[in-house]
Amino acid sequence: MKREFGGCTYDPARDRERLRKQLGRVYDVLRDGLWHGLPELTKRAGGSVTGVSARVRDLRKPRYGGREIQARCFGRGNWKYRMCR
Repeated sequence: MKREFGGCTYDPARDRERLRKQLGRVYDVLRDGLWHGLPELTKRAGGSVTGVSARVRDLRKPRYGGREIQARCFGRGNWKYRMCR
């Protein structure tokens, strides 16, 4: 059985639904095509910064739609992300 999400600690029974919902919320924020920083994404999508960052990476993967997610530094480590398609 192919695991939907990666990671050695991933347990489908415990994590699948939570991660799928978080992925959907991150997508909903990014689909406007505007730039969003991780603090904003975390606040709007819920979860931890590391979890939301992982969902942004997931959206780039073919199994999750292969979205084009651009990253841009707005200075002093202030990275923001936007979805182009």
